[in-house]
Amino acid sequence: MKYVCPLLVVENIERSRIFYCQVLQRCVISDFGANITFDGPFSLQSRTSWAGFINKNTKDIVFDCKDSELYFEEENFDAFIEHLRSFAKIEYLHQVIEHPWGQRVVRFYDPDHHIIEVGEDIAIVCSRFLDQGMSIDQVAQRTMYPRSFVEACKN
Repeated sequence: MKYVCPLLVVENIERSRIFYCQVLQRCVISDFGANITFDGPFSLQSRTSWAGFINKNTKDIVFDCKDSELYFEEENFDAFIEHLRSFAKIEYLHQVIEHPWGQRVVRFYDPDHHIIEVGEDIAIVCSRFLDQGMSIDQVAQRTMYPRSFVEACKN
């Protein structure tokens, strides 16, 4: 068995396509009208077609559950945050925070209130700590990543 990708149900597939292409700079791999697959990969499915697939009424499809998220990592986190700020209608779950392991992240909503998290690439976090003078062992302890991973980040 092969895992393919997560699928998010959306109210307006064209509005969501624009969001994911512009805000998250994702590329469409396939478009079947009621279903779009992006690089990543992940897919969007229109609410009406999804309701038909699972034999439910559209009113049974509930948004804003806050029980999952799409997670992305970005090598140039600061540039992404500047890009994100160029979109006036972004609704944030929270602004940039730094987790105890040193990774900076931001969480916000897509147009249907699915949670999106964009985090700093963890290899960049390790490199940042090494550049600040932390030892490989200190970085491994702080980030909770194996010493071998931290050593690979040194390059």
